Amino acid sequence: MTRPPRRPSRAPSSTESSAAPAGRPLPRPAAGAGSTARPPRPPAPRGEADGASRRPEPAARGKRPGGRGDGGLWLFGRHAVEAALQNPERKALRLLALAGAAEGLPKGGPTVEPADREAIEAVVPPGAVHQGLALKVAPLSQPTVEEIARIPGPSVVAILDQVSDPHNIGAVLRSAAAFGIRAVVVQDRHSPEETGTLAKSASGTLERVPLVRAINLSQALDTFKEHGFWCAGLDASAETTLAEAALPERCVVVLGSEGAGLRRLVRDHCDLLVKLAMDSGVESLNVSNAAAVTFYELSGRGLRP
Repeated sequence: MTRPPRRPSRAPSSTESSAAPAGRPLPRPAAGAGSTARPPRPPAPRGEADGASRRPEPAARGKRPGGRGDGGLWLFGRHAVEAALQNPERKALRLLALAGAAEGLPKGGPTVEPADREAIEAVVPPGAVHQGLALKVAPLSQPTVEEIARIPGPSVVAILDQVSDPHNIGAVLRSAAAFGIRAVVVQDRHSPEETGTLAKSASGTLERVPLVRAINLSQALDTFKEHGFWCAGLDASAETTLAEAALPERCVVVLGSEGAGLRRLVRDHCDLLVKLAMDSGVESLNVSNAAAVTFYELSGRGLRP
């Protein structure tokens, strides 16, 4: 398969608009085309060529908990609780249940503490649909960007830029699990902690798909490139559709929030920009919907672990 050309890196001027031009059109390779050598990477933006300004990513020094430092968090809802009890990496601390609600749950967890609705609602968010179950757990220990990037073989990773709604991140995790995405990466400062709301929206898939936190998404993209990944950013202004782009078997797809899209620096660190083929009457999709379409397209090409 002919590899797509990388977008040239450049250092923006102080007067440059935040909008960046779309990547160059990518021809769909002819069937049976032979593989070509990887083209040389473009020069790094000014100030990064000698590596002096690139700080080592703290997350790469070791695993960190999934976000909360209060000794535990409460998961709720049947799917989230059941998946957590089935995950050998998840430490379960307490299990509250309405009469009969714990029937059929995996064995080996904490002793069920009979509780009334009031007791459960005291530990979950207001209005939460808990289905009579609340499980207190320790946060998961997640891998680092470096650890994910080092995994050999076909691999698709999703990066979410400026996505802060836990419902959206949970929905993206659910689609990622359905279509074999290796991991979902979010920025540490601008994304929600691991919470019961996020786990409920993920419908148990928080236990299956690593939710990796990165201090700097541009540096995370560079790390993936160093390990042979090509990075494609979804941008409505791109000239090439995802269906037309010939992405290799190791790739990163970067999705921004609806409306704001990708930040300029993150967009500039992508090798190419692509868009989803949509009716002209629809301007954009919610990020979780865009992610589901993207993952399905890549899964159909066999780009999955």
